[in-house]
Amino acid sequence: MTQISPHAEAALICTLDERSLYLRRLVLGSVRSAGRGHVGPALSLIEMVRVLYDDVLRIDPKNPHDPNRDRAILSKGHGCLALYALLADRGFFPLSELDGFCGPDSILGGHPEYGMVPGVEASTGALGHGLSIGVGLALAARMRERSYRTFVLLGDGEINEGSVWEAAMGAAKHGLDNLAALIDYNKLQSYGPTDYVLPLEPLADKWRSFGFAVQELNGHDVGALRTVLNKSRPFRANPPRSSAIPSRARVCRRRNPTPIGITRTS
Repeated sequence: MTQISPHAEAALICTLDERSLYLRRLVLGSVRSAGRGHVGPALSLIEMVRVLYDDVLRIDPKNPHDPNRDRAILSKGHGCLALYALLADRGFFPLSELDGFCGPDSILGGHPEYGMVPGVEASTGALGHGLSIGVGLALAARMRERSYRTFVLLGDGEINEGSVWEAAMGAAKHGLDNLAALIDYNKLQSYGPTDYVLPLEPLADKWRSFGFAVQELNGHDVGALRTVLNKSRPFRANPPRSSAIPSRARVCRRRNPTPIGITRTS
């Protein structure tokens, strides 16, 4: 019997438009040139990264260090090919750089590196640290009275890491309503299905218990992602909270709230 991966099954539910297909071609072209790369983790992120960079983030490729820019952190750094495709397409660096992915002289490594790749906000790949960095950036924005927002994209296997939940507690304590987390809930990690390695359910309830406001949606549904992520601006709620959005996405916002989204690609 033929088995379809959870990621592929979720993608089939949505009709991918030409932009999504184009971005996938960029990812696969980089893999073909390099002979390596994490394909699945990148493809499961395409629409989430696309909507952030096309429709949500206040950024300027000509001024990537603008102190008032929004920040996006790809905590699951092994999905970097999706990020590289968007950054190149938006003009942070030439598209031709994608052909040198993982080459000896390339700026594009197997995990994103801050200071090396224009538009990358944090060096990631050692999993479990992105949300902590995001909490720090969100706190810095408040202390400096700046209006930028911080978005963190996490993998579902990554949230096995205890440091993620420490960061979630910190976000709740400080009422970081300028912080959003997106969880790519594709139900696969390097050792196998997440339910086999370390079951995550009830995932949305876990985030709610940490004080996040949560929404769930299909992580390949561009329209749904636009609706949810644009609703999260300017994140204000009464009281403030963080948000989370997983893929079949869940979006959660903290009650003081920080939003979290869980996007399910399954």
